[in-house]
Amino acid sequence: MSRYTSIIALIALLFVFTSEANGQAETVWPGETWPVSSPEAEGIDPTVIDAITGDIAHGRYGLIDHFLVIKNGKVVADFQLDQDYESIAADYDTTNHQYNYDHPDWHPYYRDTDLHTLQSVTKSITSAALGIAVDEGYIDDVKVPAMEMFEEYSQDMDDPLRTSATLEDLLTMRSGITWNEMTSYSNADNSCIIMEASNNWIQYVLDQPMREKPGTVFDYNSGVSVLLGKVIQLKTGKRADAWAEEKLFKPIGIDTYYWKITPQGEVDTEGGLYLSSYDLARIGYLFMNEGRWEDKQIISKEWVTASTSSVVTDIRPDNDRKDTGYGYQWWVPVKENHGTDVFAGNGYGGQFLQVVPEHDLIVVFNGWNIHERTELSSWLALRDRILPALKSDS
Repeated sequence: MSRYTSIIALIALLFVFTSEANGQAETVWPGETWPVSSPEAEGIDPTVIDAITGDIAHGRYGLIDHFLVIKNGKVVADFQLDQDYESIAADYDTTNHQYNYDHPDWHPYYRDTDLHTLQSVTKSITSAALGIAVDEGYIDDVKVPAMEMFEEYSQDMDDPLRTSATLEDLLTMRSGITWNEMTSYSNADNSCIIMEASNNWIQYVLDQPMREKPGTVFDYNSGVSVLLGKVIQLKTGKRADAWAEEKLFKPIGIDTYYWKITPQGEVDTEGGLYLSSYDLARIGYLFMNEGRWEDKQIISKEWVTASTSSVVTDIRPDNDRKDTGYGYQWWVPVKENHGTDVFAGNGYGGQFLQVVPEHDLIVVFNGWNIHERTELSSWLALRDRILPALKSDS
């Protein structure tokens, strides 16, 4: 070993010692797989994790496919159940179609793979891909007018409400567009279900009249998430799936995914992405580390901060999560457990990616509870059971 090499090694060792002395643990990055540890070693009461997995096994959380907890970059809980969706589907319409949520070829897994439907967690990932386009200068900023980007489609551009809608209004679900999605997805009048049955999704969204001044009222709208995916293509020249694969997935080690395509060849950026639970956790880890992956900034810190901040705090009172804010296609629960910041991607059927930066903690639930109300809520497991199980020094 040369004198120069020895000096470099000594500096690196001193850096590690200094970081540890300052209470700064070195970030652990997953390779092809996540490192594994135990709940106790990472500061979580193991009896709580055992109790949760026991309740999952006994069906108290309904149909759960995967429960995954990552603490300090290491898997500390990894519980999977093999549900018999073929038998479950026998009680329902089994028309083989990618938007038949009861057909086991498509839901919850994609054709006997470990790729699990993410439903509306897709929106959070679409936002991440859009943020990279903004970072790279393809889009000036989020205050730009949104609807004029869709000049190839017909819409009422004489309506001042429509022309005033910005990209940020779409990102924060304050588009002002008339939309009915605050109802059951089994309701034939649900705008999202009507859109998914249409031949031209983007035109369907643009055909809807304006109802409110953009930027003023939160109204959950999967259609605007489809528009956001199209913006990626219009501005970068690459379809949203190809853009996400190049700029987001591959840089953080996601090699396998499936993404539904609409009849017009558009990417279903409102609910059509499938990932494994382990790769979904990579998205959360990227955001927990402020858009950095190892030594590369994948998404700007500014975009991550804006996305996971409560831009919207006045969620409509008919939403049953009244304590929840909304960022750029991310849900931001308001200060869980006496001051702990949490942000989350949430999807139909029980898809939850919950991130707690303060505790270097990620919780993933993938399930398929679309018909019956469950005894326990997987959404609340973090708040009610996991956070209280953290040791004070974790």
